[in-house]
Amino acid sequence: MVGPRSWVLLRFPTDVPSGGRSVVLRLRVRRFTCPNASCGRRTFVEQIPGLTRRHGQRTERLRSTLSDIGLALAGRAGARMARAVGVDVSRSTVLRLVDALPEPESPAPRVVGVDEYATRKGRHYGTVLVDVETRQPVDLLPDRESTSLAAWLAKRPGIEVICRDRAPFFAEGATVGAPQAVQVADRWHLWHNLSEAAERSVSQHRRCLQVLVPTAPQPDTEPAPAAEPATSPWATSSRYADRTRARHATIHALIEAGHSRRSIQRQLGMTYRTVQRFADAARPEDLFTGQWQNRSSVLDEYKPYLDDRWSEGCTNAWKLWEEIVPLGYQGSYGRVRAYLHLKRTSPRPVAARPPSPRSVAGWILRRPETLTEPEQLQLKNISANCPEIGALTRHVRSFATMLTGRQGEQLPDWLDAVRQDDLPSLHTLATGLERDRDAVIAGLTLPWNSGVVEGHVNRIKMLKRQMFGRAGFALLRKRVLMS
Repeated sequence: MVGPRSWVLLRFPTDVPSGGRSVVLRLRVRRFTCPNASCGRRTFVEQIPGLTRRHGQRTERLRSTLSDIGLALAGRAGARMARAVGVDVSRSTVLRLVDALPEPESPAPRVVGVDEYATRKGRHYGTVLVDVETRQPVDLLPDRESTSLAAWLAKRPGIEVICRDRAPFFAEGATVGAPQAVQVADRWHLWHNLSEAAERSVSQHRRCLQVLVPTAPQPDTEPAPAAEPATSPWATSSRYADRTRARHATIHALIEAGHSRRSIQRQLGMTYRTVQRFADAARPEDLFTGQWQNRSSVLDEYKPYLDDRWSEGCTNAWKLWEEIVPLGYQGSYGRVRAYLHLKRTSPRPVAARPPSPRSVAGWILRRPETLTEPEQLQLKNISANCPEIGALTRHVRSFATMLTGRQGEQLPDWLDAVRQDDLPSLHTLATGLERDRDAVIAGLTLPWNSGVVEGHVNRIKMLKRQMFGRAGFALLRKRVLMS
């Protein structure tokens, strides 16, 4: 048999730049010719291990560097970064190098976390799976169907624990694909669901919050209408006030001339609703509502305290400001002085606005020791006036103790206690927890949770937005699993 013939040729692969200057290697390698006519490859070029590859125009070092840049920045941004370090490549080349990377091999996880991510929010979602013990993503699925998750889990029989939220498709997929695994409901999602139910419950009893607003005694005679505040645009000339007055006068003049409202609408180029609003107003000042009035203030939650101290006889604005600063007030002294000045000059006592349902729900959900003294006093007054909010406070705090103390075995007793009170929002939550009782008890007992999965979901959002939504699933999966 005749041996292969060879001759020497030159190769010029591009290497990693040095000092900002491009580097091209000059290699003398051998090319072999196969004398076997039936061989599919007629020639063979000598390769240098770790430096060159077949048909490669770049060294392995440069190829690895560009692949890392592509994993970090994707196409256009990766090409710009490569040019900054001295390598002139196109975005398509960067993406091809990333696409040519081998599939990552990760050991089968024992504890896996599963959650959804949005490729287009509200339209299309996928599934991310994370090894909770190593905190590394193990795979991405192009959808969030239970069948896809079940098929993925069925190929990995060594999975023992599945951390998830209470979405039905994840529960079904985990049950079908890994019946041997323990399903764990995420504690953050449980607390978030309870927070929403608590706020809805407080909103249903918002009238009970009026107990924090002292009722003002009615005067014997009706006081004269108060002058408009200096901050109102009607007290001083302003473009908005002048324009409103002019439109009001024009519309009423046309009405007196016999024009219909539809005719005025066409002549002035206004909507019919705007013309109707101006026509129904007897004076232009009646149109100015809802601006510079009833706005929330940083002083609102401290007004009950100021009202109590005012009733006790303390009317010194500076002293009261010094008293509420240690309680958490971060506003200026001028706000306190203006509020007390209004109390002095008002013909009727000024009462504080009741707290919002979200504020009261926040007091209920926070640790009692973190509440300020006015907040504790207000929550105590509301609970005493409204038995339902008092019961809600007890249930929320008992659930918090159960969650932080990992006392999941107390969940059935907590559900029974909730059903005994008239709290429809908590009843809805209890019904949902009852359907997923085993996973919820495991979530309140075992140390596993989906926190690491939520972190990777945020990372997927960053990678997706970095590519402006133009990348396909394959590139997104490579970047998530390998970067």
